[in-house]
Amino acid sequence: MKLPKSLEKYQEIYLKHRETLSYLFWGVMTTLLNFVCFLICFYAFHFTATVSNVIAWIVAVIFAFFVNKIFVFRSKQWELKKVSYEFWTFIAGRLLSLGFETLFLYITVDLFHFEASIMKLIASVVVMIMNYITSKLFSFKKEKPQNADAETQGDTNGNK
Repeated sequence: MKLPKSLEKYQEIYLKHRETLSYLFWGVMTTLLNFVCFLICFYAFHFTATVSNVIAWIVAVIFAFFVNKIFVFRSKQWELKKVSYEFWTFIAGRLLSLGFETLFLYITVDLFHFEASIMKLIASVVVMIMNYITSKLFSFKKEKPQNADAETQGDTNGNK
């Protein structure tokens, strides 16, 4: 089915930036899941901001791994070795952002008593950016084709 001319421009933009747009969508969904879990733990169960954040992080990371693998980076490999590599590098990247977010919440909420939901929202934006970078560069990086021609690979002297 052919799109109307007025929509073709938007289709081009989507196709050109599909990965980034998909990451933003699923990143927002993951952030919402994380945020809701955090608020439930913090306000309903009266856990500290730090404990609430760790629980929310675990739930969100499990969700995020699968949506990033399947929908964002479209990793089709399901061999145990490849999935293990993706999973553990994904977890490592997320641990970095968890450290940042936990420290940020500890300082701003637990020590200085700023509003937890606002501080969580600020931290979430920074974390989403950090997570995209680590996922793209490490966890779900595209492998270069092995049969690339000499133009793209260069010769043995490093010339292209």
